[in-house]
Amino acid sequence: MPGQLSADVAASLLAAVGDVAFILSTQGTILDVAVSHGDLANHGFGDWIGESWGDTVTIESRPKITEMLADAVRPSTPIRWRQVNHPAAGGDVPVRYMVMTLGDGGRLVAIGRDMRGAAAMQQRLLQTQQSLERDYMRLRQAESRYRILFDMASEPVLIVDSETRRIREANPAAHRLLDAASGALIGELVHTIVDEGDRDDFVAYLGAAEAADDLPAVTVRLGGGRGDASLSARLFRQARAALFLVRVIASPEAVSDHHRHDATLAEVVERMPDAFVLVDRDLNVLTANAAFVELTETASIDRVTGARLSNWLGRPGIDLELIMSQLREHGSVRNVATILRGSAGAEEEIEASGVVAPLAGSECYGFTIRSVGRRLRDAPAITRDVPRSVEQLTELVGRMSLKEIVRESTDLIERLCIEAALAYTSDNRASAAEVLGVSRQSLYSKLHRHGLGNLVSGDN
Repeated sequence: MPGQLSADVAASLLAAVGDVAFILSTQGTILDVAVSHGDLANHGFGDWIGESWGDTVTIESRPKITEMLADAVRPSTPIRWRQVNHPAAGGDVPVRYMVMTLGDGGRLVAIGRDMRGAAAMQQRLLQTQQSLERDYMRLRQAESRYRILFDMASEPVLIVDSETRRIREANPAAHRLLDAASGALIGELVHTIVDEGDRDDFVAYLGAAEAADDLPAVTVRLGGGRGDASLSARLFRQARAALFLVRVIASPEAVSDHHRHDATLAEVVERMPDAFVLVDRDLNVLTANAAFVELTETASIDRVTGARLSNWLGRPGIDLELIMSQLREHGSVRNVATILRGSAGAEEEIEASGVVAPLAGSECYGFTIRSVGRRLRDAPAITRDVPRSVEQLTELVGRMSLKEIVRESTDLIERLCIEAALAYTSDNRASAAEVLGVSRQSLYSKLHRHGLGNLVSGDN
C-alpha cells in the first residue's frame, strides 16, 4: 500500500506516472520529490525539499495551489488536473498537477506533467493556422482579381467542362453576344451556341483541342442567325477536372447588328407617345423616356433619374403600394387606373401597366403610363340606379325621423363608396378593403347587407 511506503519510495513510484512527483504535508510542505524528466531537474525541481509548494510557483498560480490542497483533504471532492507555472531562468515552466491523499498518514502526493511540449505544439499549430489563413486570403484575393477580369472582359469567354461539354461559367460579354439573360448559359451544352449545321465541326474541334495545344481557331456560325464567329479552345486543369477555355471572337457584322438592334430598341422607347419608366427594386428611377419627363413636368431626364417613383405616381400611401403588391405576386399588372402628379402641381388621370424583369442578380420594374384624362372627359356620362337620390331623401322629412333619414343617407354613401372601391381595384375585395380602411370580414358583411356581388368561400 502507498501509505506503508517511505516518502522517497512513494515519490519515486508516482514520478513514473508523470514527470515529477511531490510528497506533501497537508499544509503544503514538500517532504520529498522525485523527478523523472531530466530537464525539470536542471531547473531545480529536486532541490525544493522542505519548502512550501506554494512558494515554488508564480504569484498568479498560488491560489490554484491553495485550492488543490484544500480539495485533496475533502474526500467528496473529485480529483482534477490544474496547471500552474514555476518561475525559471529561461522563462516560466508550465506543469499540470493532480493532488490526492497518500494512505492514512496525512500526507498528500502531487503528480505533475511537463506542459512545455504541448505548449510548443500548440504554438506550432497556431502558426500553421495563421499561415493557412494568410494563404487563404491570398487565394481569395487572386480569385477576386480573376473574377473582376473575367466579368469586365469585352471579349466573350466560356469555361466548359471537357467531360460533359456543359458551360460552367460565362462572362457578361458572352451573355450579351448570345442575347441570353444573366446566368442563362450556365449548365447549357456548349455546342448549342453554334448553328446546327456547324455543330459537328465544333464538337470535332473540341476533341482535337483535348489532344493538342495552340490549335488555330475554327470559324462557325452562331445560333439564332447571329453571324459568323471564330472560336478557339484551350484545355487546362483545375481541382483535378479538365476544362476548356473557349474564346468567342464575333465578326464585326454580328457585333454591329447586335448593337444596332439595341440602339433601335432604345430609340423606339424614347419616341413612344406613352410614357415609359424603369425603376429598381427600391422604386428609384433608372431611366425614362421623353414622354415620362413631359408628363411629370420636369426639366430633363437628369432630374428624374435616381428619384423615387412615388414622387409622381399614385395617391400617396395607396395606389403605388397596391400596384407593387400585385406586381410582385403576379409578375405583371395591366391598365391600373390611378393619377400622376406633376412637379408643378398638376394631376393627370392615367392607366399604368407594369412588368417585372431580372437585373444584375436582382430585379427591376418597367411601367408604361397612358393619360386617360381627356378620354374620360369626352366620354358620355354613365348613369346608374342608386338606392335613393338626394331629392328622395329630402322628401322623407316629416314622414320619418331625422335618425332614420341619417341612417338612409349613411347606407347610400357606404354603398357608393364600396362600389367605387370595387371598380377601382377591378373587383379585388382584399384590395378594396385596404383602400376603404376596413377589415376583410367587415367588407364582406357590408357587401352582404347591400346585396353587392356573389360571396363565396375563398373570395379575395
